[in-house]
This record gives sequence, structure tokens and C-alpha cells, in this order.
Amino acid sequence: MTNTQQPERQPGQQPAPQPSRFRRSVQPKLMKLANVPMRQVLALPVPTPLGSRLMLAHIVGRRTGKHYKQPISYVRDGDVLLTPGGGKWKLNLDPATPVRLRIRGHDHVASPELVRDQAEVTRLLAVMSAANPALQRFVPLPKDPDGSPDQKALAQAIRYGFCIVRWHLEDPAAA
Repeated sequence: MTNTQQPERQPGQQPAPQPSRFRRSVQPKLMKLANVPMRQVLALPVPTPLGSRLMLAHIVGRRTGKHYKQPISYVRDGDVLLTPGGGKWKLNLDPATPVRLRIRGHDHVASPELVRDQAEVTRLLAVMSAANPALQRFVPLPKDPDGSPDQKALAQAIRYGFCIVRWHLEDPAAA
């Protein structure tokens, strides 16, 4: 297959979205700029409208020890929070190291679990999409006719580092 050929599709399967030049080059820069005021708003000691779907994770770099404040989206699933794990920020997560999360103006401590099992990622993406339909803009996977993620594309995304971060809160009732 050459670079100009599209991979074979099954009947009824949507074509895999090709990242546009905008998505590859401009969007990350815009997100980096947007994260500056987002950090300030999410750090406020009062709930804000943004806090219903975004939280501020205080992450320490594993190699450098540098402190990062990362705005990330989340969806509640029972006693845990779910976050799509695209991007480099998740590389600093260690399941043995609790992370401070600022959620709706309050600090919470949670342990991250990086979910990479394809069947479980598929299930969690369905839970997340049902709770937050905007998720599809940030997790651009092609869909099967039933609306579930294309399994080949998902397997490839997982191979390249995509995961779901399942946050286990120390005090789930407080969040």
C-alpha cells in the first residue's frame, strides 16, 4: 500500500478520518494557549461551569520532578473518574503515586490506573461518550455501523500509547 492509498474498509464502515494539517499543527498550539487561562479558572476555590467536565491534575514529572498542572476532561463512572489518555501528560502517571486533582473548586487525591485492554477501553469509551458526546472531537476514532470504535483503529491507537485513565478517588463521596 502506498501513502496515497486508503486502507480497505468493510461495508458500512466509516472511513478513517485523516488528520488535517490544522489538526496536526495548529490545534496543539491552540490547546496549549487555551490551557493557560483554563489552569487559572480550574484552580479557583469555587466551582465554575468548566468544572463540570474539566479538572486540573497536579502531576509531577517522573524524570525531572517538575510540577505540571494539566487541565483534563473527565466523566464520572460510579466511584471512579474516566479520562481519555491521549497526549504526553499521561506518561508521568504512576499507579503507585497518588495525584492531586482539583475538581469543582475542591482538592481530591486519586490513584491513576492506565487501562489498555482493548475490550475494556471500548466499554469505557462507550460510557464516556454517553456522558459527554463532545468526547468524539478529542478521541477521533473511526466508528463501526453500530457506533462503537473501529477495533483495528483502536488497537493501533493503543499500540501508539492511547489508553483510558481510570482515577480511583481516595474519598469518592467527597467528589
